Amino acid sequence: MRASAKRGAYAAMEGSPEHRPVHRETRFDADVTRYAARAKGMVASEIRALFSVANRPEVVSLAGGSPNISGLPLDVVGSLLNELVVDHGAVAMQYSPAQGDPRLREQITEVMAEVGIDANPDDVVVTVGSQQALDLVTRIFCDPGDTVVCEAPSYVGALGVFAAYQCDVVHVEMDDQGLVPEHLDNALASLAAQGRRVKLLYTIPSYHNPMGVSLSLDRRQRVLEICHRHDVLVVEDDPYGLLGFEGEPYRALRADDPARVVYLGSFSKTFAPGFRVGWALAPHAIRDKLVLAQESATLCPPTFSQYAVATYLANHDWKGQIKSFREMYRERRDAMLESLADLMPATTTWTTPRGGFFVWVTLPDGIDAKAMSPRAVTSRVAYVPGTAFYADGFGSQNMRLSYCLPPPDRIREGVRRLAAVVERELELRETFGPVRGGRDGGIEFPGPEVR
Repeated sequence: MRASAKRGAYAAMEGSPEHRPVHRETRFDADVTRYAARAKGMVASEIRALFSVANRPEVVSLAGGSPNISGLPLDVVGSLLNELVVDHGAVAMQYSPAQGDPRLREQITEVMAEVGIDANPDDVVVTVGSQQALDLVTRIFCDPGDTVVCEAPSYVGALGVFAAYQCDVVHVEMDDQGLVPEHLDNALASLAAQGRRVKLLYTIPSYHNPMGVSLSLDRRQRVLEICHRHDVLVVEDDPYGLLGFEGEPYRALRADDPARVVYLGSFSKTFAPGFRVGWALAPHAIRDKLVLAQESATLCPPTFSQYAVATYLANHDWKGQIKSFREMYRERRDAMLESLADLMPATTTWTTPRGGFFVWVTLPDGIDAKAMSPRAVTSRVAYVPGTAFYADGFGSQNMRLSYCLPPPDRIREGVRRLAAVVERELELRETFGPVRGGRDGGIEFPGPEVR
């Protein structure tokens, strides 16, 4: 067969169905077309992305909000847990009611009394940390497209929950006294005029994450009145409420409006996060829905963890332990504020927390915290860029610094390293000018890869 004839024969064979090349689309995830629409909102937070480098021993991490477990009397806790297994193991390692262990729910009401709440144990639902409580509340109230109002900025874990349930998040401005009531009122009125029904106001009024500020007493009443007038349910998240550094704890919103506030609490900051025990305090009808949602999610919260917390509360001076935590965190807060004042460039500003774990820093004009983050890690210090705490891309000029875990000398060293990074960013800005504008005025400079 001549060459031209061979080419023609091969061409005919390649054009036939059995010999035609099969072109398959290459995907990193073969199941991408199968996921539910709500899975598109499930993305890794910027805090999670930092953990792989922030946990290296050579890096001073001012990023995560992990409590200092070394402040607990671990020998006492160990003895209590040993006795729990030996004396009550057959019960502690079984299933429990979906609403939670009755003894623990009674004890939770005693804990909430510290922030002015007079509650019935029947209205408490024990959850796998307060994060699950927020997930259950959102599940029973929010359909895709519903609106949730949050502070600006807001807790990154809450934003993840709202994104997973396909909620539209609207931020409302804060200042040094917390959520600004006038802005909340205007936002709710504007949303109503657009025909958008707001299902929830999510707020952390005491020692806010990430800003560290607290809602003033007079504003608490105004926020409750505004939400009542606009028929908006309040979700009050209060993981830090007992960790204030000055005077008595703030009175919870729930204490003054039991019918319109769902209160979320946790033992993660006042005992230990590894047990994953939190709770929701809700009006009767909401409580019933939460119990049903809990049954479908986990059948019941972990029994052993509940018994461990209940045993700790019954056999240890938990109020004295919280006082010890407050003193420890106050020392770390002071180290953070003193270091910022001594070392950061003059145009840097920050909040002054009276409790909790965090300081919110505003960088000099033109410095983008997210763009700077890889260069900070290269200098062996880590923080969380402010953009992690917004659903709309803002916060590029801000960062959250955590003082809860490192000892004071490490905090000072971390701030020293961070200040040097900011100084270099200012020099780059002065030399090269802005490279790219951010949503709220931030810029990005090219930088080295993280090593």
